[in-house]
Amino acid sequence: MKEIVINKCYGGFSLSHKAIKRYAKLKGFKLFAFKYDSSINDNKSTYTKLTDKEAEKEWIVSYYKDEEMQDYFFGRDIPRDDKTLIRIVKELGNEANGGHAELKIIEIPDDVKWTIEEYDGIEWVAEEHRTWG
Repeated sequence: MKEIVINKCYGGFSLSHKAIKRYAKLKGFKLFAFKYDSSINDNKSTYTKLTDKEAEKEWIVSYYKDEEMQDYFFGRDIPRDDKTLIRIVKELGNEANGGHAELKIIEIPDDVKWTIEEYDGIEWVAEEHRTWG
């Protein structure tokens, strides 16, 4: 059986800061957390580097693989059947959930071609099929 991580509540798939940091560690790269700050009054935008404690408290955090912010990392780009992602969700349980996320591991037969579908952030796995518009 194949394991896949999906989100089971309104809001959408997201990982906690702790889960993202664990993923990077297991994959062998370092991540740097930044907060985007914008000022409407003077039209200036800046990024502030965050400590782990600060990043855990922030609602939206941007992650980069370097301090120069050249190599962006987005947790939603991780394939949902990624073995490391599955390991982290099992290890951390609810602590893997990002804001408004309730992650769950489901199993499907190995031979199924699958896709993730969603409504308002609640996801399910569907067998791939052809559609025409």
